[in-house]
Amino acid sequence: MLTLRKHVLPSVLAVLLLSATACTSESAAGSRPDFLPEEVTSSPGSGAASAGPSAAAPRLGPASAVDAGVVLEAFKGRDVAKHLEALQRVADDNDGNRASGTTGYEDSARYVEDQLRAAGYTPVRQKFTYRRDDERVESFNILADTEGSAENTIVVGGHLDSVQKGPGINDNGSGVAAVLETARWMKETGMQPANRVRFAFWAAEEDDFDGSRHYVDELSAAEVRRTALYLNVDMAASPNGVRSIHDGDGSDFEEAGPKGSREIEDVLFRFFEENSLPAESTPFDGGSDYEPFLRAGIPGGGLFTGDVESKTKAQVQAYGGVAGKDLDSCYHKACDTIENTNADLLKEMSAALAYATATYAMAPRG
Repeated sequence: MLTLRKHVLPSVLAVLLLSATACTSESAAGSRPDFLPEEVTSSPGSGAASAGPSAAAPRLGPASAVDAGVVLEAFKGRDVAKHLEALQRVADDNDGNRASGTTGYEDSARYVEDQLRAAGYTPVRQKFTYRRDDERVESFNILADTEGSAENTIVVGGHLDSVQKGPGINDNGSGVAAVLETARWMKETGMQPANRVRFAFWAAEEDDFDGSRHYVDELSAAEVRRTALYLNVDMAASPNGVRSIHDGDGSDFEEAGPKGSREIEDVLFRFFEENSLPAESTPFDGGSDYEPFLRAGIPGGGLFTGDVESKTKAQVQAYGGVAGKDLDSCYHKACDTIENTNADLLKEMSAALAYATATYAMAPRG
């Protein structure tokens, strides 16, 4: 499933860092976030949204002058793992799991909502019902928006639920931690997004992507057109993991995302390359919440550190770890606890998500 990327992003793409529209973007305190160079920031675009046959939203040029090194250093100093600790406590108090429709899920949601409110967001619950086997289940997604143009909405999400057989701390407490810490970081830096970011915590991914599918199904045609892209993170701390990015253009695997997905892939690779961190591509194989967005024609991308695949010798040379052992031997098991996570990898993947989110949040319209 995982292969080393066949090419290195050309250095000429660094020129994109200078192509953002120059303007002044100061925080409420009057200071510029330190991940933006002094001379360059981005401003919101103007004009009516347009839809193409393969892209459901107006183009955004991924050219925000965000400093990848500064973002990584910031996340190295952030306590991203505290979210995993909180979700582990929730699972311990709720029969060992946080599955959708259970008290464990409710308690997980309350933790996320409390964190978002403390950071200055106003989270809302998007309720829905679905069927799990012969059971009717009531559940909900959590959504929280930044400021910025709704004509160019960037959705950043990961599933909040676990399987019923375990606490789901890597799958997908780690993704929740990455999304949540990205949201907190954006507020703390004083970023003023040109484009609205919607942070999403999905229910029922472990059943059949019911939460994310409900969200996409409820979008009007105009709202689909205004959704510029979707960033997904599902497993970001695999104990024997790798740094992988979804193959947006299908150049390494057979399945490509809608037009615009290649640019997302390049933005994520750029983060790792500018920080001298190896990374590789992974396919869009229909295995996570990106699937409903791709089916709707919305460009997508995301991050993944691996599950049941065995680590190769080449991957050991690139990332360390143990050859021949699963990237996550506790995938969908009761042993997917906080001990089943890689704290350093979590910080790196969270920083990559934050970098891509900021890049598009501050991007001009293409």
